[in-house]
Amino acid sequence: MRLICSLLLLAAATVNAQDWPVLKHYEGQQTYKIAMPVGGIGTGNISVGGNGQWRDVEIMNKPGVGFFGAVSPKQAPCFLIFTQDAKGVKRSKALLGPIPPNEFAGAEGSNTPSHGLPRFKNSSFDAAYPFAIVNLQDDDMPVSVKLKTFNPFIPGNADASGIPVAVIRYEVKNTTDGELDVAVAGSLDNFIGMDGYKAEFSLFNRSIVPLGTKNNRNTFKSTQKLSGIYMTSDSVDKDASTYGTIALTTNNTDKQRQISYRTEFDTRGWGSNMADMWNDFTDDGIYQDKTFPEKVNDPRAALAVKLKLKPHETREVQFLLTWNFPNRKDWEDHVTIGNYYSTKYTDAWDVAEKVTPQLSSLEKKTLDFVNTLINSSYPLEVKEAALFNASTLRSQTTFRDKQGNYFGWEGVFNNVGSCFGNCTHVWNYEFASPFLFGALAKNMRNTEYNYALWNSGLMNFRVSLPLKKESGMKGAAADGQMGSIMRVYREWQLSGDDAFLKATWPGVKKALAFAWIKGGWDADKDGVMEGCQHNTMDIEYYGPNPEIEFWYLGALKASAAMAKYLKDTEFEQTCTRLYTNGSKWTDANLFNGKFYIQKVQPAKSAEDIAPGLRQGMGGKDIRNPDFQIGEGCLVDQLVGQNMAFVCGLGYLADEAHIRSALKSIVEYNSVKTFGDRFNNMRSYALGNEPGLLITAYPDPSKRPAIPLSYGDEVWTGLEYTAATGMYYEGMDKEALDIITNVRSRYDGYKRNPFNEEECGNHYVRAMASWSALVAISKFHYSAVDGSFTITSKPGTYFWSNGYAWGDVVVDDKGSKPSVIISVHHGSLKLNTVALAGGKMQKVKAQLDEGTQQRILFN
Repeated sequence: MRLICSLLLLAAATVNAQDWPVLKHYEGQQTYKIAMPVGGIGTGNISVGGNGQWRDVEIMNKPGVGFFGAVSPKQAPCFLIFTQDAKGVKRSKALLGPIPPNEFAGAEGSNTPSHGLPRFKNSSFDAAYPFAIVNLQDDDMPVSVKLKTFNPFIPGNADASGIPVAVIRYEVKNTTDGELDVAVAGSLDNFIGMDGYKAEFSLFNRSIVPLGTKNNRNTFKSTQKLSGIYMTSDSVDKDASTYGTIALTTNNTDKQRQISYRTEFDTRGWGSNMADMWNDFTDDGIYQDKTFPEKVNDPRAALAVKLKLKPHETREVQFLLTWNFPNRKDWEDHVTIGNYYSTKYTDAWDVAEKVTPQLSSLEKKTLDFVNTLINSSYPLEVKEAALFNASTLRSQTTFRDKQGNYFGWEGVFNNVGSCFGNCTHVWNYEFASPFLFGALAKNMRNTEYNYALWNSGLMNFRVSLPLKKESGMKGAAADGQMGSIMRVYREWQLSGDDAFLKATWPGVKKALAFAWIKGGWDADKDGVMEGCQHNTMDIEYYGPNPEIEFWYLGALKASAAMAKYLKDTEFEQTCTRLYTNGSKWTDANLFNGKFYIQKVQPAKSAEDIAPGLRQGMGGKDIRNPDFQIGEGCLVDQLVGQNMAFVCGLGYLADEAHIRSALKSIVEYNSVKTFGDRFNNMRSYALGNEPGLLITAYPDPSKRPAIPLSYGDEVWTGLEYTAATGMYYEGMDKEALDIITNVRSRYDGYKRNPFNEEECGNHYVRAMASWSALVAISKFHYSAVDGSFTITSKPGTYFWSNGYAWGDVVVDDKGSKPSVIISVHHGSLKLNTVALAGGKMQKVKAQLDEGTQQRILFN
């Protein structure tokens, strides 16, 4: 027993000793809109605000923006601190910074969470996702405090990155010359059964009463590792998505601390529970548990840790907030599909018990990842955009069913998902999954080809749940379907999984050949898409256009490469012929001397359009269709070309034309201030904010009377896509300006830096930001042939292929250029190493975790 305790104390000391990096510092008004999700892949999350407020509780299988885990915002989860000096002077405050001025007013006073609690006068926020530090300071307090919170995030290890836990630490420093008694407490309601989506107003007690919450109970538990509050429910329907358990625990390894608790507070109403919570703690920093004859459905609980601080000493108090809500439902909220994480843990307490001994190593590996990335030679804004948008992977946008299958909405609204079904044309844009968690990206391809693909070759651009072959909607999106083919190629290259390719290949052939059916996208089979093309603009294009054509050319080129590898000679020849003809035709007919345009070609009749190609959201008159691009300069005209670059497929059209088109996007689509522009649609850039307009018309007379549906909007995912293309073309300044402009809009004051919206919060398309890292470093890795390519520009570059990651140091000093490839996680097969556009060296090596290799180029 003594040996075990010693080992646990050593582990705790290791955790405390690890310094956290800071990529971005926020203070003052820049903290107002911050809400960083803390949670695992597919587990839901709780967010930490810029002032340390716990908010947006989203752990019960649904989004919960604005839900604070309580019937009233004043009862939001909170943490408190108590101090007493040698003279007996006591001081207490909530561990929160100031309330933002825009939250002062409300229908019945302020609606801000925990609004009635005394707070620290000053706060700031430091972040390097998934690490967040809230710095709290107040001259009236004898301590300064840092809230430090994170959830393990280890690329290549989805299980370790999918734990339902918020690690919460309060680092307290005694700023006086005398000894202090200090206590830190956490408190929250038992809100099992309530997800913030359904509630009713009670006239009797003037409060919002949660539907489904009933007879919830709190229990204090203590084991060798942990002590804490275990929250259960006696009466919430055990099949409900809101049924589960919650635990707030602290480690039991430091015997110099005193742990106290309350399992319920005063039940007489009118805020008596909050008064009891405050008064009991601020008396002496110790809770005295008591019970009340009258019970409430959502009893509040608290857990406190008291310790002594020597003069100017710093100590840390750690809490774990864990949860387990196993009953995730399908898209329509009807059928239970379960949660993968719930197959790993029996309940919330089990999560805390299992995570505690692993936490030091999980934190160390997460720090290694974050430090490797932020210490790389990428511009700060690029690292910020890539890393902070990766938080979407751990929002309610994505989830895993009990079999481990990976799914995602397009985004999430405040209480419901936004646009179901692994939407192919939106997920085309994101690069965080394949480059960080390759097995999840590969799983999504398996779902597309096993369940979304009909025998005819039509691929539903939204997959139904529960998974069933040839079910649900029967609608194809041209960009989504062609992009899925390129993504199969990408996942195969990054993984080197030949079995995956062979299993998927028959479906890939069907999906591509679907373009050639009567009334299809390329019915005359000439390599040019002339047919009715539903797409990510939620309308149909009629006639050849660059957005869809480049996806098609990329799919043809990728398919030719896969066919060649599989010795499917006839199909390889077909794809190569169509690609060659289509590429030439595109340059000859769509390039107007500056950029690529659309040739509008209306359909003659509805009978000329194959079933499943029109979705009913586009132009009503197919002989004179609305919502077309025409001769506009589309910011997204080269999206398929960008995927080709990332996949190592090279140029899909004339190199000079590609570069000219990118220059045109900078010239025509760049807007310095959107306050001077009319926009009848959604506004994601306002006032004096800069950004890239989706469609620009250098010649205003060429603008259609009813232009492209979203043409006057600004989408960050398209801005990142354009910037990525510019990085591949050496237009570094222009690319960085675009990304800097995006992040200036998500500055913490105007918008949340961890939530780039489009159709909902935490929108998938914004994870296009990860591709900028790939483009800057010119990184390309093929696990199929063991080739590794990196830029020749000196520097240190983070790299990842979804299964392994590390850094590579490029050095051109001395007589010969060299690179040092280090593997921090996973393993890497190397047969050749090349500098982009330059030298190549044969290498025969297998680099395992913790190893490196230096390569000299002749």
